[in-house]
Amino acid sequence: MPKHIVIVGAGPGGLCAGMLLSQRGFKVTVFDKNAEVGGRSRPLKLDGFTFDTGPTFLLLKPVLDDMFALAGRCSSDYLDFVQLDHMYDLIYDDRKLPVYFDRPKMRAALDQTFKEGSGAYYRFLDTERKRFAKLFPCIKRDYSSLSAFLSWDLIKALPWLAFPSSVFHNLGQYFLEEKLRLAFSFQSKYLGMSPWDCPALFTMLPYLEHDYGIYHVRGGLNRISAAMAKVIEENGGAIHTQTEIQSLIIEEQAVKGVRLPDGSEIRSDENIINADFAHAMTHLVAQGQLTKYGKQNIDKKDFSCSTFMLYLGVDKKYDLAHHSIVFAQDYKTNIDNIFNAKKLSADFSFYVHNASVSDDTLAPPGQSALYILVPMPNNASGLDWEQQRHNVREATLDNLASRLGLTDIRTHIVCEKIITPTDWENQENVYRGATFSLAHSFQQMLYWRPHNRFEELANCYLVGGGTHPGSGLPTIYESARISADLICKQHKVRFADSGQDVWLKQGREPT
Repeated sequence: MPKHIVIVGAGPGGLCAGMLLSQRGFKVTVFDKNAEVGGRSRPLKLDGFTFDTGPTFLLLKPVLDDMFALAGRCSSDYLDFVQLDHMYDLIYDDRKLPVYFDRPKMRAALDQTFKEGSGAYYRFLDTERKRFAKLFPCIKRDYSSLSAFLSWDLIKALPWLAFPSSVFHNLGQYFLEEKLRLAFSFQSKYLGMSPWDCPALFTMLPYLEHDYGIYHVRGGLNRISAAMAKVIEENGGAIHTQTEIQSLIIEEQAVKGVRLPDGSEIRSDENIINADFAHAMTHLVAQGQLTKYGKQNIDKKDFSCSTFMLYLGVDKKYDLAHHSIVFAQDYKTNIDNIFNAKKLSADFSFYVHNASVSDDTLAPPGQSALYILVPMPNNASGLDWEQQRHNVREATLDNLASRLGLTDIRTHIVCEKIITPTDWENQENVYRGATFSLAHSFQQMLYWRPHNRFEELANCYLVGGGTHPGSGLPTIYESARISADLICKQHKVRFADSGQDVWLKQGREPT
């Protein structure tokens, strides 16, 4: 009789873990409260338009390829990948930088846009390639015990942690101009952090874009979750959507299954929590059951920022890049307002996903699905989003007009949806509306991040942005692999190694 694994949440981490475990012979049952799989990566469909709810950048595609290979599949048999040579545009108050995967184009763009030009570009790539090669084995490791933490991999990587420097400060060894540094530091937002606070080791994020590329998936990145769900079902697993979990069944500090709202119980041998970590610990577990991660201690943790989301179906094609990042005129003040003052900015940064320029499946002919993300303070701010919702919408549309030239945008809106930080918390079960979960500060990383084998409850494993290695699709997939491997070891089930070292050594050399 195969061991039964219950997975709470059909987000990227839960589905990836389910795909691996079902391939390895476990009985897998996944529960999710939404009608479609994907969690914050599920599709949002409005009047013939399709949007990704959350992630829109696919970085480090080899990690995803590995996950499908470990499940005995080829990712390209399930997904139609589109690599973007024109990866994104960066819009400053006085200039625009198109960012390319092609090296000669990228060098030319840097030379044309900045006085410093591209002189340090290859040195940046070479150094950060070495950093990634040293740190990636640490990302792959299990930190469920102190002995796992004190590894030779970590000892070799210690000089590359660059503690206590920040991403923005670390970039000073390559680039002097602040705006040039912003081109290689805004990626801290992928972790919901400020580049002035984000640990310097994450300087490897922009490197990954330039050495491994950025991909789109035809139909949206939501198709990745759908493909993983398909593999689970091909392997005999069960996925129950529109089924919210009321609580975990806990007996003698061990999770024995889950309890549904109608009172019925699903018993299991092991359990994987893919719900938002802080929400799960404060809503699926009875008060007083936990110590280290009880609500009082959860509230002392550092959390990421939140986001204001505006999804627009428009009856027009706009001349915008697939991805556009627009910097506030006073970027430093905007960042400080988000992370420290926790207040709104009249002058703010934002991101526009115009995937219809690369993918004609997302909107009716001649029309576009525009996704706009505005970083915001999380709900520790106390902002009243019912009061601010309309004001921020109008300010966002004004900025689309003034900063990107979409002066007629209001007249072309066919349909729209808004998600505020309060909506993230109340509708999507994201604690404090912190879209990127726990912050990635030094004191909340590696051994000090919630462990993949949860410390306080037996038979309980964690996947997703709130556990090791952290936020972002590649790292979430790695969290799923780590937890799946731990379960296999627990039950003495043999499994194949991922073989990731092969592609890790194949970063492109400067040309």
